[in-house]
Amino acid sequence: MLQVRFHGRGGQGVVTAAEMLAVAAFLEGHHAQAFPSFGSERMGAPVVSFCRIDDKEIRLREPILEPDALIVQDPTLFKVVDVCQGLKASGYLLVNSHRSLAELHLDAIATQLPAGHALTVPASELALKHVGRPFPNAALLGAFAGLTGIVDLKSVNAAIGETFAKKVAEANIAAATAAYNAVAGAAAAA
Repeated sequence: MLQVRFHGRGGQGVVTAAEMLAVAAFLEGHHAQAFPSFGSERMGAPVVSFCRIDDKEIRLREPILEPDALIVQDPTLFKVVDVCQGLKASGYLLVNSHRSLAELHLDAIATQLPAGHALTVPASELALKHVGRPFPNAALLGAFAGLTGIVDLKSVNAAIGETFAKKVAEANIAAATAAYNAVAGAAAAA
């Protein structure tokens, strides 16, 4: 079973991101579940959501304490929450930022993971460019597909298409594709 934990702030689409990842996995024939965990329910408050993917039925319903992957939509959370708590040694770390892992003071964490398993991507900037609003969730899913290969970009784009109205979906698909290509370019350069 693959377990993904999303960290962000209220209003960034953290819950929607987990749901779209679950739909993408389902479209590829996997069993999947997504669910949120809220603290105070207000705009800007820390929010965590979870996604599990497996080839068999998933009966587990508790929060993910030892994720295989972390997707961090707001890097300021590293200052207030132990975001990387429980991340498996073979895990993935994807952070929404135009800054490098070293600039975010995450290089020590990144060196504990396999080479190429930790990356930043400017998802908010890509969303702003393509969608007109800085919602990083769809772009991060495209980057996640490129970083991990766990789901295909085609499935991510189909999930986005099922989630949003056509015009909004097309813009988010463009952002996801741009993030996927940015990750592929970073991997080729490494």
